Amino acid sequence: MPAPLETITPARTTRGGLLQILGVGFGLAVIIGNTIGAGILSTPGTIAERLPNPWLFIGVWIAGGLYALLGAISIAELGTMIPRSGGQYVFAQDALGDYAGFVVGWSDWISTCGSSSFISLVIAQYAIVLFPAAAGQTTMIALAVVLLFGIIQWRGIRWGSGVQNITSLVKALAFVALVVSCFVLGGNSTLPPSEPAQTPVGFSLIVALILALQGVIYTYDGWTGVIYFSEEVRNPDRDIPRSMFGGVFSVIAIYLLINCAILYVLPISQIAGSDLALGKAAEAIFGANGDRIFRSLMILSMLSAVNACQLMATRVLFAMSRDGLFSTAGAQANKGGTPTVALLFSTLVAVLFIVTGTLDQVLAVVAFFFVVNYAVSFAVVFLLRLREPNRPRPYRAWGYPWTTGFSLLGSIAFLVGAVASDTRKSIYALLVLGASYPAFRLAKLLAGRQ
Repeated sequence: MPAPLETITPARTTRGGLLQILGVGFGLAVIIGNTIGAGILSTPGTIAERLPNPWLFIGVWIAGGLYALLGAISIAELGTMIPRSGGQYVFAQDALGDYAGFVVGWSDWISTCGSSSFISLVIAQYAIVLFPAAAGQTTMIALAVVLLFGIIQWRGIRWGSGVQNITSLVKALAFVALVVSCFVLGGNSTLPPSEPAQTPVGFSLIVALILALQGVIYTYDGWTGVIYFSEEVRNPDRDIPRSMFGGVFSVIAIYLLINCAILYVLPISQIAGSDLALGKAAEAIFGANGDRIFRSLMILSMLSAVNACQLMATRVLFAMSRDGLFSTAGAQANKGGTPTVALLFSTLVAVLFIVTGTLDQVLAVVAFFFVVNYAVSFAVVFLLRLREPNRPRPYRAWGYPWTTGFSLLGSIAFLVGAVASDTRKSIYALLVLGASYPAFRLAKLLAGRQ
């Protein structure tokens, strides 16, 4: 990764005041920082419970990684073709108009703010175990984490990107150190035998595979991180694809190593149902100090996810403001390249989630939209190829239309499975979608009066 603060790079200012100073190092850092979060701590236990077979267990992690890789192949084309900061909102708005952009943008913004709050709360919960004197201060610690990163980012993108580079490097090193420790010090042969669970067969196996893949795909979510900063990347034609592919391969490697390490230390029957399978493995190899070591490493590693989420949420709201879907004041950046109004509102929403305790309910609804947004982006690749075949494409999706089509079909299958497995939340999500059009018209009206 490059030096944390790229002070030597001359800043080029883009429309709205963003600074075009970011490189591949930041792209890798924001993908790793945004993707590898609290999910990898809890998901292995859920997957092992559904698929108590080591080969199936590792197989779904490989399948989830392939889905992310195929998705990156297509999204990289859009990122280089439409190099505007703002994430997948930009693609939907460009190809499908303001309303589609509004739905994608608002769901992405709210869920990203929610992710920042959720990870901050996890950090706080780990911290009070390490420091019992802080018991009862979970909310205050989580607020302090969110506000600290908000203040850092207010200084400018050099500060925000520098912190992202450092915290993502610490995260990668922490996980590598824990994986190496598992292989050097662990080994499930020393553990007492346990009764193996019955692997499902027939239709039950198909259902278990679908549900397991849903959990894995959620855990891989975040591999699009660099496209939230497309116009701030110095050379988007080259650096966006490099960042996306390098980031996805890095995450796949880390996830597979983590899960193989857990399997090396623990029999799968002891992994199944565990909320913190990696922590359980740490206890097995470090003994009484395992929990403290694990929690300390995880706190350090999750800081990068909070910083990444706040950076990304700010860019989504900035892009929507620039297109008249939020206050026009949100489309301006300070001298440091930070959209301060967008950052203020993004931080405020994260704070409200923490204070009001409404995070779980909101995320349960908007989580439905994260694969919807992927499906929309994959559909946009097809649409723009047909509608604007001569539009400059510095990077063209390898294997199109098959890779893009497989990603689109995979997203649709995921959504069908999500509706079938949790119909109530899906109905809530559809109700929110129905209410989005009046909200869209109101937003346009208010923006037009400014």
